[in-house]
Amino acid sequence: MASRLISGFALCLALLGPAAANAAPLAAHRAAYSLSLVDPDSSVFGSVQAPVAATGLIAYEFRGSACDGYTSSFRQMTEMERSEGASVSMDVNATSFEAGDGASLRFKIDAKGAQDAPPVAGTATREADDDLKVVLTQPAAQSLDFGHDVLFPTQHVERLIAAAKDGRGVVQARVYDGSDTGAKIFATMAVIGKEATKPSEDAANAAELQNVRRWPVVVSYFNEASKDTAPEYTLSYDLYENGVSGSLKLDYGTFALRAQLRKLEILPAAACGK
Repeated sequence: MASRLISGFALCLALLGPAAANAAPLAAHRAAYSLSLVDPDSSVFGSVQAPVAATGLIAYEFRGSACDGYTSSFRQMTEMERSEGASVSMDVNATSFEAGDGASLRFKIDAKGAQDAPPVAGTATREADDDLKVVLTQPAAQSLDFGHDVLFPTQHVERLIAAAKDGRGVVQARVYDGSDTGAKIFATMAVIGKEATKPSEDAANAAELQNVRRWPVVVSYFNEASKDTAPEYTLSYDLYENGVSGSLKLDYGTFALRAQLRKLEILPAAACGK
């Protein structure tokens, strides 16, 4: 479960990275989100293993520049209560570094909970022919080849922002973020709505977002290697032009979590060569 949570929230939150030449700069920032269960009384939560309540916190920080690359850190602490049995606690820490030109991604994910999983760490490198090569150092040494046309999370969000500005409503992409065992490619389907015109609810806790363009986005993540046609999870959120993710809904099918943006601090931009 912890790895699935990290592959959802962190994939969305750890999006910031090298801005394309024709794109608006993406903001370095710190953000805090509170977690809760969505619609706990809904009939979809019928399993005794499904949570009936959830609390928690996400803390995220991003820094860097297009010249020096980008670093991000993510921590998620979650407590979920079930109708039967003991509650489940999870503590997920993730760090990553993405090269400014999008040529490589280094990552480490450490998840502790009811079913502790070993840390996942490795490096993904884009070869000259665009083949994506992944070398894992944890949980075990392993080399993987994922072929062409794979995006890192940063490249994915840039593609979503570009599509939103162009009025394109659907974006499909293969995405790699190192989650789960580090050996998975997500096939994603994003549906992008029209630019929002009503005041942002996020601005109540983050005045910095008041005048930033944004679009409602729903992204479904499928395990490319699986024949199951259902997504592993679906993310719904407002995507801001500066790369900040507004409050999120993460839907796993049997239950859903909401991450409410509570605090945002825009950090000074790191200029190239500084």
